[in-house]
Amino acid sequence: MKSLFHSAFLTTLLCWLCGLTLLASVVGCSQEQKAKVQDALPGVLTGNKGPQPTLDSVYVTRQMLAEPAFKSQLDWAKKFYKARDYRLGWFKNHEVVPQAKKLLEVINQAGDEGLDPQKYKIKNFDKLFAELDKARDDTTQRNNLEKQIDVALSGTYFTWASDFYRGIVNPREVKSIDWDVKRNKIKLHKALMTILQERESTYPYYEFEPLHPEYERLKKALAEYRAIQRNGGWPTLPAGTKLKPGDTSPTVALLRRRLLEEPGMPAQSAAAPVQTVANNGATPAPAAQQYDGELVAAVKKFQQQTGQRADGVVGGETLRLLNIPLDKRIDQIILNMERWRWIPKRFEQNYLLVNIPDYKLHLVEDGKEVMSMNVIVGKTLNATPVFSDKMEYVVLAPYWNVPFSIIDKEMRPKLVANPQAYLDRLDMEVVKGWGAKATPIDPTTVDWASLTPATWKYTLRRRPGPKNDLGDVKFIFPNSNDIYLHDTPHDELFSQTKRNFSHGCVRVAEPIKLATYLLRNKPGWDENTILSTIGERQEKYITLPEKLPVYLVYFTAWVDDAGNLNFRDDIYGHDKSLAKEYFN
Repeated sequence: MKSLFHSAFLTTLLCWLCGLTLLASVVGCSQEQKAKVQDALPGVLTGNKGPQPTLDSVYVTRQMLAEPAFKSQLDWAKKFYKARDYRLGWFKNHEVVPQAKKLLEVINQAGDEGLDPQKYKIKNFDKLFAELDKARDDTTQRNNLEKQIDVALSGTYFTWASDFYRGIVNPREVKSIDWDVKRNKIKLHKALMTILQERESTYPYYEFEPLHPEYERLKKALAEYRAIQRNGGWPTLPAGTKLKPGDTSPTVALLRRRLLEEPGMPAQSAAAPVQTVANNGATPAPAAQQYDGELVAAVKKFQQQTGQRADGVVGGETLRLLNIPLDKRIDQIILNMERWRWIPKRFEQNYLLVNIPDYKLHLVEDGKEVMSMNVIVGKTLNATPVFSDKMEYVVLAPYWNVPFSIIDKEMRPKLVANPQAYLDRLDMEVVKGWGAKATPIDPTTVDWASLTPATWKYTLRRRPGPKNDLGDVKFIFPNSNDIYLHDTPHDELFSQTKRNFSHGCVRVAEPIKLATYLLRNKPGWDENTILSTIGERQEKYITLPEKLPVYLVYFTAWVDDAGNLNFRDDIYGHDKSLAKEYFN
């Protein structure tokens, strides 16, 4: 053992003393030993190329500010080079690392992401690499070019990665976009270090890949729709078209081309159809004009994917959606890809998500959906805000505290005329104070006619019971928007396909089911206990064992688990607002 130690020591010593790569290989230095030599004596193992040049903060700042497109990425560049003691990132032993080529390839393909490749082609790297190749024998010129190229590659990466991982548009800076979901906290300098294999990460930065599979699905859909575009697009059905299963019409051929035939291929109806003579001697319509079978199934699938009732009837809303131009659908896909760049790097293991344009709630446990249900969201003038928070309480038999805006805009005239009779009829009361300490007051003592938000010192609330607007349960995630989930006495509204009827809060179709699930780990709170507590008509707050992340989001295009591309209407105009920022 001792002799082996001496042998290893002598070998390492020879490597340290040797200035030539050839000698290092002859005496059998290990890769680890070579690395130690390289760190201690830069340039020893790179032949006659000399040591790798280094940077400093002044140089990095000057180079980044010299290029207008890089100015906004200066902080990332500073953090990146400071973390590596200002060593070059894209060169090893005076050779460009393979990741540089990969970066340039990714930029060339940025259009596949709905991004503009030209935005990231800031420096002419072909020219710079050619100049570097010519300067191989000029150490000073070569080192200067290496430094220049290194900072340029970093600036290019940060410019691209900022858009790809964080989004082109900052939704917090554009009020009309309305997106207050917590942002991802990607540190781009660490992402670059991952790409250069200098740190490990659970995120796929090293492959220049997106963070969410939902984004990847939309990217694939974008490629498919652009292929349709290149092949001539899809046909427009005539205005006023009305088709029911079993109908016969020349328009059926267009509908078949729209939903079943590959764009760019000759239409099946172009060939002379085979006809037979009916028993009464009449010639039936060509088969291509009959609306039945596979085509009806295709229309129903289209209706499902666009949030309609799947009845197979073409006309009205279905016709409108079939005739939305392909260009607009492509833009819609791109805008929703952008929204996925705003989402946190990873959702929690358990969370609740409401997609507002889809009128749907999804409950996820351990990364898998365990429950979904229909919801009702705010009408256009009372849009449900897009934000995230954490649910803390389930409230059984809740009071409904009437917002001042409703008092002002909807109730004031009747409150002025006869407040006591009006409130008795609605099973409402005016109280002073909050919670268990709230005490009723005489509503006739309130000056309803001249009431303002500044002078309103009380609470107008509806008592628990069948008339209560919140139904039997509400789910609270305290937030400045005063938005929550709740039951409703108007269950008939959940059968509608478009469900934006509320004043902003989210009504859920199956509140007892949701409450039972959320309280499953709370001892003593099973479904029977929940129902009996509601029956007592005494408001009861129950704290959840663990706070549950809640996301109220706005996606008008997505690909479901079955691989079907879904579209929904832009009910609040958020797509329109985002498009102005994104495409302009």
